[in-house]
Amino acid sequence: MASNKIQFRSIHELKDPALNNKLAQKEFQEEIPVEDFLGDAEKNGSSTSRRDFLKLLGFSTAAVTLAACEAPVIKTIPYVVKPHDIIPGVPNYYASTYFDGFDFASVLVKTREGRPIKIEPNPAGGDLGKTNARAQASVLSLYDNDKVKQPKLDGKDETFDKVDSFVIKGLEEAKASGKKIVVLSHSFASPTFKKLFAEFKAKYPTAELITYDAFPYSAGLDAAQEVFGQRALPVYDLKGSELVVAFQADFLGDYNASSLETSYAAARKPGASMLRHIQVESNMSLTGANADSRYRLKPSAVNKTLVEVYNAIVGAGTSDKTAAEIANELKAKGNKAVVFADGSKGAQVLAHLINQKLGSVAFTGKANLLKEFDGAKYQEFLGWVNGGQVGVLVTNNVDPIYSHPKGEDFKKSLSKIPYVIAVADKKNEMYKAAKAVIPVANWLESWGDIEPQTGVYSLMQPTIQKIYKSRQIEESLLVWKNGKNNAANNYYDYLKASSASLLGGTSFNKALYNGINASTNAATLSYAGGNAAQAVAELGNFKASELELVLYTKTSMGDGTQSNNPWLQELPDPITRMSWDNYLTISPKDAEKFAIDNDLNARMQLDGSIVNLTVNGVKIENVPVFVQPGQAEGSVGLALGYGKKNSGATADTGVNAYPLFDGSNLVLSGVKIEKTGEDHEFAGIQLQNTLMGRYEIAKEVPLAEFINVAFDDEHKGWNKPLEYHTISGALPARKIDLWDAFDDTDGPHFNLSIDLNSCTGCGACIIACQAENNVPVVGKEEVRMSRDMYWLRIDRYYSSRQKVEVYEGLKEGMAVPELYGTAFGDGGALNHPADNPDVIFQPVMCQHCNHAPCETVCPVAATSHGKQGQNHMAYNRCIGTRYCANNCPYKVRRFNWFTYNLNDKFDFNMNNDLGRMVLNPDVVVRTRGVMEKCSMCIQMTQNTILEAKKEGRRVKDGEFQTACSKACSTGAMTFGDMNDKDSAIREQYASNRRYYLLEEIGTKPNVFYHTKVRNRVEK
Repeated sequence: MASNKIQFRSIHELKDPALNNKLAQKEFQEEIPVEDFLGDAEKNGSSTSRRDFLKLLGFSTAAVTLAACEAPVIKTIPYVVKPHDIIPGVPNYYASTYFDGFDFASVLVKTREGRPIKIEPNPAGGDLGKTNARAQASVLSLYDNDKVKQPKLDGKDETFDKVDSFVIKGLEEAKASGKKIVVLSHSFASPTFKKLFAEFKAKYPTAELITYDAFPYSAGLDAAQEVFGQRALPVYDLKGSELVVAFQADFLGDYNASSLETSYAAARKPGASMLRHIQVESNMSLTGANADSRYRLKPSAVNKTLVEVYNAIVGAGTSDKTAAEIANELKAKGNKAVVFADGSKGAQVLAHLINQKLGSVAFTGKANLLKEFDGAKYQEFLGWVNGGQVGVLVTNNVDPIYSHPKGEDFKKSLSKIPYVIAVADKKNEMYKAAKAVIPVANWLESWGDIEPQTGVYSLMQPTIQKIYKSRQIEESLLVWKNGKNNAANNYYDYLKASSASLLGGTSFNKALYNGINASTNAATLSYAGGNAAQAVAELGNFKASELELVLYTKTSMGDGTQSNNPWLQELPDPITRMSWDNYLTISPKDAEKFAIDNDLNARMQLDGSIVNLTVNGVKIENVPVFVQPGQAEGSVGLALGYGKKNSGATADTGVNAYPLFDGSNLVLSGVKIEKTGEDHEFAGIQLQNTLMGRYEIAKEVPLAEFINVAFDDEHKGWNKPLEYHTISGALPARKIDLWDAFDDTDGPHFNLSIDLNSCTGCGACIIACQAENNVPVVGKEEVRMSRDMYWLRIDRYYSSRQKVEVYEGLKEGMAVPELYGTAFGDGGALNHPADNPDVIFQPVMCQHCNHAPCETVCPVAATSHGKQGQNHMAYNRCIGTRYCANNCPYKVRRFNWFTYNLNDKFDFNMNNDLGRMVLNPDVVVRTRGVMEKCSMCIQMTQNTILEAKKEGRRVKDGEFQTACSKACSTGAMTFGDMNDKDSAIREQYASNRRYYLLEEIGTKPNVFYHTKVRNRVEK
């Protein structure tokens, strides 16, 4: 049965029904400059002889062919003495811990010839072993050419010996004078680091360890202190829950310092006990986009609704309709329900008290130990600085000048400190303010340990020698504690000795091999307090205003720690689909009210208004504005982590929103915007790769219909198999063939399953694909020209909730996008589809069609089909006609317009020797002028087959992986061999939710999708 909902990817597509046709016409923008080649147009006009034309054609074809075959000459030097643990061509994997002060993950690091090139999830880590986009991209941050490369003293290059002499002199002076010695570090849940600092403090009694985080989770920690009596964030598990209600809490993103997407996806398996998700929020967040029911309210209204829900849960009752509905559902589910809240301490306290009342099983009692910021202690530190009580300040890769609202005041007060030492990775504000600088070692160059949560101990080991003259802070503390050239200054030995008491009977080498281990730390959280009246009063004191602001962190950028990482800057935001920017999000109605424009120019590129943003007297200038469907009226949103100055060429992107953030409250009132009259050029990829207006590309079905109606019911079937009427009667679409099929049962035949119910749109798969396959970064201008090079994209579709009047064309099952405008009138109604749309995320890559339209039109047979089901690309054969891209209905093939490596126009990682160290030698770096696309990671599948062959066995189910399926933390992607009858991919194939993208055109893909199920009663 055809859906009665419409799907649209942008407001512009909704407003202009003919947009798809315009986009298709604009797909190949540039005309061939024939006249430029043929000569002076004034003399020759447009006339030319057949001989001249053939000369031009012959020259052009030859030139393009030569360009496509051209390869760089690289001189190699063989090993003189080969390291015993390195076999050329064979990767080594090391279990380690990714931790950069903001993110944590237990990982496996893939190295080739001593170079880390890929981050993989550590299966032993469970939920803590899952990797997000930032973890996947962190390997590129190792090879950041903008890093500080040499110790500095008074702005000049110096040796560690001279720098250490300077620091030790300062420490001794501070000790003698009784002045404070402060180590200002990001949260660092390392028991060995804390033990070392305690010994350092024993030598220098005035030493203090102060924690400072750019994004400190202060509200959550303060709430935990009040409710649990411990300053630690609670750990949740949604696997046993059937209802989750979130108030401004982006729990699939960075809420609570850990994403819940793994247990969330496990609880969302369609069935009678499927988790239902209600989101109450202002911004359209990643979590809200995945919700079954989403209430869009401005922040003051969200606070009021949360208070009313609390009142209803504790028996005080409520007259608020929305709150009553939510409270009734919570009470009905009881301990199988859980509530999350964010934005302020009061909101989080109420959420904890509601969960206590419900007895929620999602609350595990475990403590998340990764965040340690104490606002009161930090304010005390600022008092010491302003009072001239600090003799030595050592900052451990933090920059309060950039990320604190009073950063400029802090910068001025540093003049009161005689010795300022910055352990830093970039030439940022702290670097410039310090008298001595020590380059910080990357986590891939360091030894260390982390205790991320109750009962877990994780080790970090270096996977490469230090690239530059860098040092981790633990090594510095050892030198300053023991004196220079002391035999006890080896941090590896110190860590090994310290970890013995934490590992129980496990040997250090075994613990390193595991990466993540059991810990003797048994700290648990239990409900011990919580002042509900105070929390209600705090929320009530939030003054409503015409415009209210919500600050948030993007899935790509986080707190900005990796802002100089071009992979992350170019990664499109899952909701807006914009890259290389942060921006003020605003609702369509508020945009109209404030005369904010988002317009498409003649090249179908998005331009938007620029405003000056003022919040409670703090002004941020030149902020671009993006009109966001689903944004609550009266609210705007702005991402943190952008606008970093002096932190690398890539980091200086967007505007810095930290001056608005007090470290605790993410929602602010008293917001004013003023148009500057200027326009901003956005770089987005949502309006390209059009699927020509077809709807039901991303299928969805209500849970009740999924359970109670047969998928293939003749009249009400929600996933009826496609059939064609032939002279032999009705036949399934996949049984009809124009060609004789060849036998694909001998050996593996690969398929990829994508479950739309599990895909949250996080983007980890995109970065994993980029790292594995050497996909280049093209920069903002080329993205704006629709020339991104991603082999995998995640399309974001909006869909309307309300019924659509069924026109004759729709009754016949036709896709008639021209009717959308008619069905919704001029868009002025309160229930306009852009007000509060549903969202579906759909990963799309080469579908590896068994009847591939690209293969039949390639004049040089550069693209062909393999027996294992993969559609191959022979780059040396490709001459760049782009016929295949034009004939691909999925728009997944990319033409590389330029040489992206060793080209100053693309000054990213491929343009310097250090950045190119991340390249995967198993995958060729493509030269200019060829088509490229997803290969189903053929280098990985062939390596798996080879390993099994060497061991004389069959490949086991689960061994076959692609970069995207391996990185997916929700299990949305399953890859495997269809000829293995017991494989997981065969089980996925048997699901009644399975369907193929554009099955009606007969391409017979080897990628299939599962219909998204929404757990709500459709009204």
